[in-house]
Amino acid sequence: FKMGIDIDHRRGHKAKRTAPKSKDVYLLLLAKLYRFLARRTRSHFNNVVLRRLFMARINRPPISLSAVSKYMTKFADEKRIAVVVGTVVDDKRLFKVPKL
Repeated sequence: FKMGIDIDHRRGHKAKRTAPKSKDVYLLLLAKLYRFLARRTRSHFNNVVLRRLFMARINRPPISLSAVSKYMTKFADEKRIAVVVGTVVDDKRLFKVPKL
């Protein structure tokens, strides 16, 4: 009988969330919807949104309205929709919000 090597398996797995920890009903409904969409449509976008819905609040930092408008003005000629999984906060420095 042959002896094997005792391999350390403590740090070999990837830990990732499979559901949000929050008890927020609306977040749970969104997770349920995007879980269905990710499974049925095979869309990479739906998988990304689902993974970000599972994240903790510290990994979902807020984004200002001016930052959203800055990113969207690059694609002003195209019909694009901005999706933010997090909080969009008001920016007092932005007096006029451009048409996005």
